[in-house]
Amino acid sequence: MRAREIMTTNLATVSPDDRAQRAAELMAEYDCGCVPVVEAGGRVVGVVTDRDLAIRGLAHGRGADTPVRELMTAEPECCDADADLHEVERIMRDSQLRRVVVVDADHRCIGIVAQADLARAAEEGRGVSDTEVARVVERISEPPSMSLDQRPSSSRADAPGAREWRL
Repeated sequence: MRAREIMTTNLATVSPDDRAQRAAELMAEYDCGCVPVVEAGGRVVGVVTDRDLAIRGLAHGRGADTPVRELMTAEPECCDADADLHEVERIMRDSQLRRVVVVDADHRCIGIVAQADLARAAEEGRGVSDTEVARVVERISEPPSMSLDQRPSSSRADAPGAREWRL
């Protein structure tokens, strides 16, 4: 089974210049916790999650007018639409991600695969086992070795261009 067969294609996107409030509004409208950040033309440059809004935004006193670029995870892990689901699972496990953005050859956002999509595929008997889903969820849920505030400043979540451990 391939990523294209289970990915969500009806998703919202924001630009790096959009405000945090816009990202939050789209999360509410689309009932999701992650919005890909795209530049003109749809090329993925990051993702912003509900956790980013809370931890990188509100927890540091940033308001609704904060540009998404200041809160997003830059250069997120992505996969091709033809990626085998085992590859998607590996990305999720190894990077502790709950969601993987699916891109085309030009790195334009065409969908997203969430752990819930894997669970549905397993439930429907579509190439993913319950055991595989359980392993992914277990690895994603492992606590990081140090908190965001304990990491060196070059890897802290509030550093420009910093990467989040989890999406």
